[in-house]
Amino acid sequence: MKHLIDLASWNRREHFAFFSAFEEPFFGLVATVDCTHALAEAKRLGIPFFLYYLHAALQAVNQVEAFRYRIDDGQVYCYDRIHASATIGRPDHTFAFSFIEHHDELADFLPTANAEIAAVQASKGLRLNETTSRPDVIHFSAVPWVRFTGLSHARSFSHPDSCPKISVGQTYVEGGATLMPVSINVHHGLADGYHVGLFLAAFQELLGRHIIRL
Repeated sequence: MKHLIDLASWNRREHFAFFSAFEEPFFGLVATVDCTHALAEAKRLGIPFFLYYLHAALQAVNQVEAFRYRIDDGQVYCYDRIHASATIGRPDHTFAFSFIEHHDELADFLPTANAEIAAVQASKGLRLNETTSRPDVIHFSAVPWVRFTGLSHARSFSHPDSCPKISVGQTYVEGGATLMPVSINVHHGLADGYHVGLFLAAFQELLGRHIIRL
């Protein structure tokens, strides 16, 4: 479900008009999160760390209304629920796009996520289709080989796009804690640094949450 935002009364009306006129309306930043507890929990549960933090990222995204805004034909809509179009790697070092449905509970999220990952790894090509290119998603990727401090994305300026792009990098240990870089890129007509901060705070809280039972 999605709901139309009344641009006439929206407090971001001028921000939206201003940044939507840019050739590149996206801005981004890189921050670090503490994933010590999350990594330990994933190991305890016997599940891939990727799926653990992807689920946490989706939960955080859905808590921030600005991350659920999308632009369609010049209008702004707010979606009730956001899923993930994540890049999934294959053994031959190619990747493809996926559609991973968000579920509030990790136990419900894992079966559909694992099934989609298996489908990607059994396929060829990019898997560009109506499902993987849905607007009610975040574009998510993992770069576990690199402890990055900056990240940019390939973008076609002629193609309308308003989906947030979230990437995570290689974990590393510092001061006894396991840390992970996170890159967030969002359309500036829809969100500001404040909203990115809300996402990061929610993501960090979820990564450090109490023990999960499956």
